[in-house]
Amino acid sequence: MTAEPNKPCQIKRDYQQLINLYPATADTDAHYLSKLSIYQQRVFEAHSQQKLLVLGQIGLGNGLELLSWWRTQANPSQRLLLKVFEPNPINAYELKSLWDQSTCLTKEPELEPLAQRLLHAEPAAIIGCQRLIFDDGRFTIDLHFGDIQSQLSSLIHSPLHPVQHWLVLPHLQNGLNKQNHWQMAKLSDDSATIATIATIATIESSESCVLNETTINHFQACGFEVRDFTCAEIQTNHQPDAILLHERHVLRQQDAKAYAFNPMAAILSSAAQSSIAIIGGGLASAHLALSLAERGQGAQIFCKDAELGQGASGNRQGAIYPLLTPENDELSRFFQQAFLFSRRRVQALTSAPASNQTPISHDFCGVLQTAHDERSQLRLDKIIQGQPWPSEIAYAVDAEQANAIAKINLDKPGFFYPLGGWVCPFEYADAAIQKAMQLADVSVSLNTDILAIERQSDGWVLLTEKERLGPFAQLVLANGRELTQFDASNKLQISPFRGQVSHVPAQFQLSQLATVLCANGYLTPSHQGLHCLGASYVKEPKHLNFCQQEQQENLMKMHESYPNQPWLEDIDMSGNNARVGVRMVTRDHFPMMGCAPDVAKILEDYEQHQLTKESRHYWQTTPAPVHQGLYILGGLGSRGLSSGPLAAECLAAQLCGEPIPLDKATLCKLNPNRMWLRKLLKGKSL
Repeated sequence: MTAEPNKPCQIKRDYQQLINLYPATADTDAHYLSKLSIYQQRVFEAHSQQKLLVLGQIGLGNGLELLSWWRTQANPSQRLLLKVFEPNPINAYELKSLWDQSTCLTKEPELEPLAQRLLHAEPAAIIGCQRLIFDDGRFTIDLHFGDIQSQLSSLIHSPLHPVQHWLVLPHLQNGLNKQNHWQMAKLSDDSATIATIATIATIESSESCVLNETTINHFQACGFEVRDFTCAEIQTNHQPDAILLHERHVLRQQDAKAYAFNPMAAILSSAAQSSIAIIGGGLASAHLALSLAERGQGAQIFCKDAELGQGASGNRQGAIYPLLTPENDELSRFFQQAFLFSRRRVQALTSAPASNQTPISHDFCGVLQTAHDERSQLRLDKIIQGQPWPSEIAYAVDAEQANAIAKINLDKPGFFYPLGGWVCPFEYADAAIQKAMQLADVSVSLNTDILAIERQSDGWVLLTEKERLGPFAQLVLANGRELTQFDASNKLQISPFRGQVSHVPAQFQLSQLATVLCANGYLTPSHQGLHCLGASYVKEPKHLNFCQQEQQENLMKMHESYPNQPWLEDIDMSGNNARVGVRMVTRDHFPMMGCAPDVAKILEDYEQHQLTKESRHYWQTTPAPVHQGLYILGGLGSRGLSSGPLAAECLAAQLCGEPIPLDKATLCKLNPNRMWLRKLLKGKSL
C-alpha cells in the first residue's frame, strides 16, 4: 500500500471489533488449512474442463479462504472468478490489521506474497462490487460489499458462466434467509452445490459432519445439495427437483422481463475468435482489447491516426479520481468502482517485469478538491457532509492540512482523494495495447480511416477510401469524437466539447506542487518540466486550433480559485504551449456502454406505443431495438481515465457471456439507449 501525505488513520475499528465482524473460520493451524486445501483441490478437479470457473463465497472472514483459493488454483489454462459476498465493507488497512495481529499468515508463508498483492490492490470499504484482476486475468475477485440480499438480487444471471459451487463461511451460515438462498440459486448452475464449514471441533476431529439442520433445509428447499467441506467428493451431476428447478427459471425470467428494455450483447461463440473489430485508437479501445485478451479473445483495432492516443487520450497528464455526489447515487457508486479498477490497472501494467512493460508516467499523489466561489463551496460541503465517506476514498482537510498536502499555499479547506493522482493517458492506452498483444491475437491498423460501416448477413463490413474490411461478427465503436459519424450511431444523444489544456513551465514555488488541484479548472504537479493547466469547455467547437483567449481563461480560473497566492505569478503562459482535444459528454455524466440502439426502429415502434399505461408496459417488457452485433463504448467525458477501463471490462464480459461487475440498475444507466427509454418507460413523449 502506498503511504499518503498527512493521511488520517485508516483503521476506524479496533482489532476486537474487526475479529468480531470478520472472524477466522478456525484456529488457523495446519490441520484446518490442509483440509481446506484438499477441499479446494477437489473443486478444481471436478470442474477442470471449464475455461472459466465461477465460484461463490458467502463471507470474507479474515480472508484466509480467499487466499487459499488463489494458491490452490494450478491449472494454467483455466481462469477463476471468485465472487465474495460480505455484508461489512472492509478496506486494505483494516484487513492488514487483522493479519498483523493474528497468526494466520505466519503459519502459512506461501500465502504471504498473495496477501501483499491483495493489499497492494487497495480494496476499499465501499458498497457494491470491486473487481480485482490478477495474473493477467487468470484469477479475478469480485468483492461484493453490503447487504447480501441487495448484492445478490442486483446481479444478472450469466447463462454461459453461472456460479458452479458455493462456500458458506460459518459466521454467516445461520444469518442467511430464504430470499438469500433463492437469489444464490438464481445465479447458480442448475447442478451447483454448496459447501458449509461446520464447527471448529468438527474441523479438528475425524467425527461425522454436524451441520445446522435449518440451514440445510433452507438450501435444499432451493434445490441445492449441501455438504460440509470436509465430506465426500464434489458432485457435478446433481439435479434439483423439477419443481425447484422451475422456480429458479422463473426467477431468471422475471429478471429478464423486468430489464428487457436494457438489451445485453449477443454472446460470442468459440467460432467467433478474432472476429471483433474495434474502431478507435484511444483509451477505450485499448482497454477493451486488453479485457478481451485476458479472456483469450482477439480483436482488430482500426485507428485513423499515425499513432494511438491522438484524440482526447493525447494529453500529457490527466487527473484520476472518483466523481462523488451528496446522495452517493448510482453515478457516485459507479465512479468509485471505476476509479479503483483503473488505478489497479495502472499498478498491474507498471508492475510487470521490465522486459514486458510499457512505461506509464503517473503519480498517485492524491487529488485535492477546493471550492472557487460561494456556490461551489455549498456544493462541496454537501458532498463532504452527505455521506460517511471511507477515508481511503476521500476526507475533508482544513486550510493548514491542504497547504501541507499541496506543499504550496492554498489557504483553503478542501476534500482530499488520497488514492487519486494523475496518469499520462496515451501511455496508459499504449501499455494496455502492448499487454493485449502479449496475451491474444490483437492487431492494430494505423492510418486507417473508416468512412462507413455496413451490416451484411455475415457481419459488419468497414469501408475506407480504398478497401472493404471484414466482415466482422461484432463491431465496437470506441472512436471518441467520431462516435456519431456513422448512420447507425448518428442519433446518439451525446455532445462534443472542446478542451484546451495549457502547458506551463515548472519554476520557483509552482514547481513544489505535490498533488493535483481541482477547483475552477485543474493544475497538475510537474511532469518532464511542465505543469498541465486546464481546461476550457466549449460545446460543439468549430475548430481545434490554438486559442489565445482560452489560454488566458485557464490562467484566470486559477486566480479565481486561489486569489492572491504568490505562486500564481510563477505561471508563465508566454510560450503559448497547449494541446486541444475533444471529449464526448452525456447529459447524465455516465459513459455509454452496450448494444447500439436502432433509433429508427425505436421511433417507428413509438408511433404505435406512446403516452398510455399499456405503452409503458410494452417498453418495460419488450427488448429494445438494437443493431445486431454493433456496440458503443464512449461518452467518457472529462473523467475517461477513471471510467473507461471498467466500462471496457464490462463490455468485454458482456460480449463473452461472463458475469458483469456492475448491478442491473447501473447497467441501465450506461446503456446507449437510455435517453429515449427513460422517457418511454415513464409514458412521456419523445
